[in-house]
Order: sequence, then C-alpha cells, then structure tokens
Amino acid sequence: MFARIFADRFVMLLLATILLASVLPVRGAAAEVASFISLAAIFLLFFLNGVRLPRHEVVNGVRNWRLQGAIFFFVFGVMSVTGLALSYVFDNILPPTLALGLLFTGILPSTVQSASAYCALAKGNVAASVVAAALVNLIGVLLSPLLLAVLAHVGEANISGAAVARIALILLLPFTLGQIAQRWCKPWVDRNKELATWMDRISIAIAVYVAFSGAVVAGIWSIVRGDELAWLALALSVMLLVGFGGAWALSGAMKLPRGDRITMLFSGGQKSIAIGAPLAATIFPPAIAGMVLLPTLIYHMAQLILSAPLATHFAKDR
Repeated sequence: MFARIFADRFVMLLLATILLASVLPVRGAAAEVASFISLAAIFLLFFLNGVRLPRHEVVNGVRNWRLQGAIFFFVFGVMSVTGLALSYVFDNILPPTLALGLLFTGILPSTVQSASAYCALAKGNVAASVVAAALVNLIGVLLSPLLLAVLAHVGEANISGAAVARIALILLLPFTLGQIAQRWCKPWVDRNKELATWMDRISIAIAVYVAFSGAVVAGIWSIVRGDELAWLALALSVMLLVGFGGAWALSGAMKLPRGDRITMLFSGGQKSIAIGAPLAATIFPPAIAGMVLLPTLIYHMAQLILSAPLATHFAKDR
C-alpha cells in the first residue's frame, strides 16, 4: 500500500518540494521574483481548470441536488466546524499559526483529480464525483477565505476586501477566461492531457515551495518542536476520522445509493492542496503561509494513504 502511495509522482514532487524549500529556501530579492512566478503559475493552473470543465457537466451535476447538497454541507459545514474545534482544542499546545492551519485545512474544498480517481477505482458514481469536486472548488475559491475570516481567532487571519479582490483576480478571473477560451484551447488540452496535468502539478509545487520557503526562513524547524508535530499528527488523525467516517455515516443515514455513498466518502473526506496552496500564498505573508499550509500538506499525504486501501476494499466488496 505504502509503495503505491509513494510511487505517486505528485506525492514525490510535493515531498521533494518541501525538502528543497527546507535545504534551499528562496530569500531576499529572489523571494519577490519567486512570488511573482508563483502567482503566474497559479493563474495558469486555474486557467487550465476553466478550459477543462465542460459547462454542461456543471448543469447536469446540479440536478442531483440531494447528493451535491449533502457534499456541500459536509465539506463547508461539518469539516469547517471540525477544523474550528480542533484549532481551539490545540491552541495552547501548538504554535498559533499551526492551530490556524487546522482551521485552514477544515475550510478547504475537496480534491478534484484524486477524489474522482479513487471514486472510479471503488466503482462509485464518477460523474457525480467530478461535478461535486468542480462545484465545491468553484464555490470554495470565495467561500473558503470568507469562512476563514469569520471563524479564525488568530490575528494573522484578518482578510481585507483587498485580499478578497486579489483572490478573485488570481483565481476566478483565469477560470472565467478558461471557460471563455474552451472553444480554442480545449482540443489542445485534451490532446496533451499528461502535459496539462504536469503543468497543474508544477504550478502547485511552485506555490508550495514559495510558501514553505518563507516559513523556513522564519525558522519553522526551530519553532516547531518534535512533540508539537506529534500533537499535530493527532489533531489531523481526528480530522481524517471525522472526514471519512462522518461522510460515510451521513450518506448512510440519508440512504443514498452505494455509488453515491462512495462519491460522498471521497468528495467529503479529502482536502485540496490545489486550492490550499494558492489560497495560503494569496492570503498570508510568506513567513506565515508556510506554517498555515503545513497541516494541509500532512493531511493531503495522509488522505492518499487512507484512500488507496478504502478504494480497493470497496472495489472488491462490490
């Protein structure tokens, strides 16, 4: 199982990015240039997402309002409250920015590619999974930072109107342009899926590198002790249990069909580093962004480790 997870090239890319930022962080004037490159990469990432997502899929997905409503409630309701509760419980145990990172992880939307891939492996409702992930990611671009501003009890989380405008400019504008450019760009993206996927991954890696570099320069490895990392792992284990166990329990209580329950499981339990890294880089200064993003990075690795055997079990059990 672990061999399969760490054979995933995106996981290896993220681990290499964190290692590179730890050993060779970008600093000084170079950090400003790297920040500009990061923003450009994020712009490209959301432009490609806009090109990929057919508009009719969104319309069709919305019609399954019972499943989509349950996923929306769980992702932005249950998981946000879970992140908030954990941030309060561990506020006096962890550094404030790591406690804030627990809330930040909770308010993020679910993944797109990963949730859909595991849903397909588990023989779930793949079409609903793709649409659910697309909808919560679109809504999450604006709703996630607003939830963070309302729920956060740490001073660094104050989000101004300028920050919201910046998020719209860097994330929503390129997505809209991608939707407009579908007619011309989608054939190329469809022909070069692997290249487009790697462009996505490299864009995320650049955002993670810049954010984590700021944290390393600010002394993250001297600020965060080994026992604090252990407490963080415990908090994230609780969040994983609520995420996957709660999504499965809620779908069972709603008596959803098996395929929809599997969609709910992976769409509800996973969190998107593809949204988390750009949001952290956009909302927070570099020294804070890396610390806030660390729980999301750990959660992302853990959700992949958990999802693989779950998907295999459901595929065999079917």
